[in-house]
Amino acid sequence: MHEDCLTMAGKQGRQWRSMCKGLILGTLLTSCMILLYCLSTQQIPFNPPEIPVPYSCAHRPSHLHPRASSNTSQETSGQPCAPKVDIMFMKTHKTASSTFLNILFRFGEKHHLQFAFPDSRNDFFYPSLFQRSQVKDYKPGMCFNIICNHMRFNAPEVSKLLPLDTSYITILRDPADLFESSFHYFGRLVPFTWKIPGDDKLTEFLLDPHGYFDPEGFNSFYLKNLLFFDFGQDNTLELEDPRVDEGIRFLSQRFHLVMLVEHFEESLILLKDALCWEMDDLLFFKLNARKGSTVSKLTPELRARALEWNAIDWKLYQHFNQTFWKKVDAYGQQRMAEDVAELKRRNKEMASICIEGGHAVEAGSIQETDMQPWQPIGEKSIMGYNLKKNMDKAHQKLCRKMLMPEIQYLTELGVNLWITKLWGYIRDIINW
Repeated sequence: MHEDCLTMAGKQGRQWRSMCKGLILGTLLTSCMILLYCLSTQQIPFNPPEIPVPYSCAHRPSHLHPRASSNTSQETSGQPCAPKVDIMFMKTHKTASSTFLNILFRFGEKHHLQFAFPDSRNDFFYPSLFQRSQVKDYKPGMCFNIICNHMRFNAPEVSKLLPLDTSYITILRDPADLFESSFHYFGRLVPFTWKIPGDDKLTEFLLDPHGYFDPEGFNSFYLKNLLFFDFGQDNTLELEDPRVDEGIRFLSQRFHLVMLVEHFEESLILLKDALCWEMDDLLFFKLNARKGSTVSKLTPELRARALEWNAIDWKLYQHFNQTFWKKVDAYGQQRMAEDVAELKRRNKEMASICIEGGHAVEAGSIQETDMQPWQPIGEKSIMGYNLKKNMDKAHQKLCRKMLMPEIQYLTELGVNLWITKLWGYIRDIINW
């Protein structure tokens, strides 16, 4: 009898704890979402006077790098060149862009470059279109070298912020894999997914996407042609709409290099060649990777359905996949293979120097709070790293920078992320 009473009391205690937790979460979420909405909503558009930025504000390096021989440039073959430092990186979602951002942060620090950062958060008021006024401490005529945080691309506004000869870079990912990743990461933030029955919501959605998708729904853009949306285009167009081809043609003319996640090392070698960087500038560790158990393996049927649902992104990807391999052919297949092998060798060497155990670990096994990556709502699926113990002093600073998650690196660079951090606290409570 006594044991039954204790069991009943224990169950009631858990029920009350669950109810209290729900009430607290509901109150916090409602209050904070209202606050975040008010802070995130754009104010009356501010149109600062247009003062062109015709030149770079970077200190030009005193030394030139020798440019390796190339099949594409007889004029510059073997000639020394200076690294290009004025860069617009269009950071797309779920495309290993955080890994590339880490490369850019280190390059910017190395050359003492001026970043155009957002204010109070880690994106430029996404999903609204980018405006110069969103840049921290922006004043007309200011000179910036690099802009690289998440935004919804708005070419006219970006071009008024950066020097005329800025290099425009971006990265794409196979749309089926991107959709799977986006559904996992953002699905809980898209209300129409809440009514999808069953445990395997991704499969259920792909079996009848038109039955669930609400083009006017909150955050719906995360789950249809997200790449095209990120580039400032209409992601709900029909594939045959002439605006689709016009958008792809515009992006082809605007961006000097479109990298591919599936060929990340080859992409970096093309970047090195285009911008006259050094191999040291390309070293990286894969950041924000998901643990394998959370990745849904798409069957051939589901993959085909995902590509059909994201048909515009698929057309965009196919176009730039072709231009990518033309660049690789022009660079030289054998030369590319040798350079990729060298980059992989250097990265492997750095992993043995920097990373405890030589590989990423699950969030619960990360020892330093400063090394904890940002997690999606409801779970801790993003892996991170532990710095190697007893590391030699010569590598301590570089290793920490290479392994540092994006939010922490932005903070170290002086960005005020109070809105992002507030949302992080809410997320941590939800993940409790």
